[in-house]
Formats: sequence, C-alpha cells, structure tokens
Amino acid sequence: MTMTPAPLPDTELLRQMRSGTACAFQALYRRHQGPLYRFAVLRSGSPDTAADVVQEVFMGLLTDSLRFDPLRGQLQHFLFGVARNLILRHEQARGRTACLPEGDEGDDEADCDSSTEPLARMLSDELAGDVRRALALLAPHYRDALILYEMHDLSYQEIAAICQVDLGTVRSRLSRGRALLAKRLGAHRPALSNA
Repeated sequence: MTMTPAPLPDTELLRQMRSGTACAFQALYRRHQGPLYRFAVLRSGSPDTAADVVQEVFMGLLTDSLRFDPLRGQLQHFLFGVARNLILRHEQARGRTACLPEGDEGDDEADCDSSTEPLARMLSDELAGDVRRALALLAPHYRDALILYEMHDLSYQEIAAICQVDLGTVRSRLSRGRALLAKRLGAHRPALSNA
C-alpha cells in the first residue's frame, strides 16, 4: 500500500513560491481559486468581475504586493478579505452594487444527473435563481456574512477577521441577513418545505 504525501500547508507553499518554485504557486491557485471565485461571483454578481478579482488576488500573491503575514491568520481568510476589498473598490468606482446574473452559474452538476425528473430539476433551478436574485438584493455587508458563513462554512471569528468587524457585528449581520433573505423568499416557503 503506497501512501500519498500529505498536502503541503499554505505557508510552506508560499515559501517555496517566493523562492521561485512554479508548482508551489500552481498548488496554491488550485487550492484557493474555486472558493475565491464562488465568493466573488456571488458577492459581485458578475462572472467577469469575479474573474478579474481572482486574477488580481493571485497576481498580488505572486508579486508579494499583498504582504500576507502567517502570524495574523490563515491564507484563505486573508485572500477572502483581499477579494472583498477589491469588490468594494470596484463597486465604489462604478457607484453601484451589482446584481447577480440570470445565468446558470454552477449548474453543471444538475445537468449530469439524468435520474431527476425534468419538472423537479426545473423547479430546483428556478428556486436557485430566485435565491441568487434575493441574495443580490441584500446590502453588501449582509451578503458578505451570509456567503462566507453559509456557503464557505467559515466561523464567526473568521468572518469578523475577513470583514474587519467585531464578532457581535457578524452575528447581527447574519441574523438580519437571514431574516431579509427569508422575507424575500417567502413565496417559496411551500416549495422549500416539500423539498
């Protein structure tokens, strides 16, 4: 039985990357690109903006212009914080908050499951679209907390560090954000309880 080596921690990959090892950067990119992109697309509402943000985050990491300090926390949380700040800067430059696209982002898995009935799949897709639209209507600070907690399973402490707010503020934003989201999705309550 051959044992596969444990994946290197982010700090070691960063050290190797800074000393010129290209595969270390590739490993960091593969590890963090997906979660960062999902956060950025849900937060910004635009796949193009999300791709630009992710590219800018990794370029900053590659050039060491971001100045990550491992003594202050985990790399993933730092990258989420940088992405959040870039999105905020982008929104300020545009003078607006973006709405989520109507498209079927991330629905590839549903297409692969041929055992689901077409009507059930259509209703599920419609509900997912309604959730994305309702999420896009929330204030950005509620959206940040909900996305990071519900979709990325981060703790209150991690979200507080990323958003640079107190722990109580995270709790409040999650509570209010959930209430507003539930209110906007009130028309789907029968569909949600049957699922």
